[in-house]
Amino acid sequence: MGPQASKSYPGQRVVRPAAPGAERARQEIDYGRRDVAGYIFGAFCPATGAAFTTAYEGRTTANRVDFLGQVEGWIDPAAERVYAVMVNLNTHSATDVLLFALAHPRWEFVFQPKYAAYLNLIEPWWKVLRSLALKGRRFDAWAEIKHAVERAAAYWNAHKHPFVRGRRRRHRTQRRLGIAAVPNVTFI
Repeated sequence: MGPQASKSYPGQRVVRPAAPGAERARQEIDYGRRDVAGYIFGAFCPATGAAFTTAYEGRTTANRVDFLGQVEGWIDPAAERVYAVMVNLNTHSATDVLLFALAHPRWEFVFQPKYAAYLNLIEPWWKVLRSLALKGRRFDAWAEIKHAVERAAAYWNAHKHPFVRGRRRRHRTQRRLGIAAVPNVTFI
C-alpha cells in the first residue's frame, strides 16, 4: 500500500502574535512525521475476495521473503498454482525472492508492465482498504495505523465476496435507457 506514516496537520495550535501591532495570528509550522513510517504488504485472492495484510517498518528483501512465507501459510494447501502479480520493484526480483520461488514450485511470479497498475486487481482493493482503515481519521503513531489496517482487513474478510473489476456498485441504481433507445414495441 506504500508508505504510511502518522503525521501532523496544520492548525493544531494558534501561535499568538509577538508584537501588539501584528495584524493576524499565524499557525505553527510542523513538517515532521511523529513516528516511524511503515509499509503494509498485502495478498489478495480475487476469486474468493479473501485478503491478507501485514505491516513492516521497511520495504526490504528480508521483509518481502518473510511476507511471502506468511502468504504461503495463508493460502489453501490444495491450491495447485499461486500467481503472484508483482510490480517492478527491486525487492520483488531480488535473489532471495527468486530462491523462494525455487523452493516453492507452485508459485509463479508475474511482473506487471511499468505504468500498468490497472492490470493488478489488488490496486482497486487497496483503495477500498484505505477507505475502510484510513479515510477521515488521524493517527499519532504507527501502531495506530497498523491496528486500523488489521481491523479493516478483518472486517473485509468477514464480509468478503468475489472481487470483479468493473462491477456495478450495489448502491447505485441501474441506468435507464435514454430517449434514443428503441421502445419495446412489436410492429405487425
